[in-house]
Amino acid sequence: MTKITQKKLLNHLNFLQCIVFSYHSNIELSSNDIKNLKLPDELASLKSNVEHCHLCELSKCRKNVLFGFGNEHSKIMFINDEPSSAEDELGFYYAGKSGELLAKMIENVLNIKKEDVYITNLVKCKSSNTLNKSNVDSCNDYLLKQIELVNPSLIITLGEKTYSYLFDNNQNFSLIRGKETLFNSIKVIPTFSPSFLLRNPSSKKDAYYDMLKIKNILESIN
Repeated sequence: MTKITQKKLLNHLNFLQCIVFSYHSNIELSSNDIKNLKLPDELASLKSNVEHCHLCELSKCRKNVLFGFGNEHSKIMFINDEPSSAEDELGFYYAGKSGELLAKMIENVLNIKKEDVYITNLVKCKSSNTLNKSNVDSCNDYLLKQIELVNPSLIITLGEKTYSYLFDNNQNFSLIRGKETLFNSIKVIPTFSPSFLLRNPSSKKDAYYDMLKIKNILESIN
């Protein structure tokens, strides 16, 4: 088989994968692939590693890698589950309606610019179907290294999925939303994701009170 034929075949198989056609059983690529590797101690180098990562099937269908954005020395870090379709399409954070809503929550309630917080996702590539634990596991070491390097005083998890994956905890989200907990000695406040709020506008009031609590914690930190 020539290299040209191989390339055509791989492109075709990747296309089938992108349209959710299963041509063979999934190959599980666990985060053990990078656990034994020393990740860079600098965000720019870590970003370069992630941009060239092909540990899971998300890399086959992504348009852009959304590594992280904002102040690398921020006291507060927001973590969402995955890039939105608009963010994947355009290649930057706060794109689309959910991104615009999050920006308003940060700037209008916390009274800080969106560029002054640090934001990232559990996974750095948009899923073509439904995000699964295997995808998160593959990206988990990158996220943990990001948290270590940014070293925030407060983490905001956006949405039930983000909280449950980060803490490996399936606790009822309504019982823990808005309540302070700890992750590796860092304060954490779980709240609704912007995409959830767009689908459930009646929850915006609760999200507003969560943001006021976050504001008070930030003021006490500073």
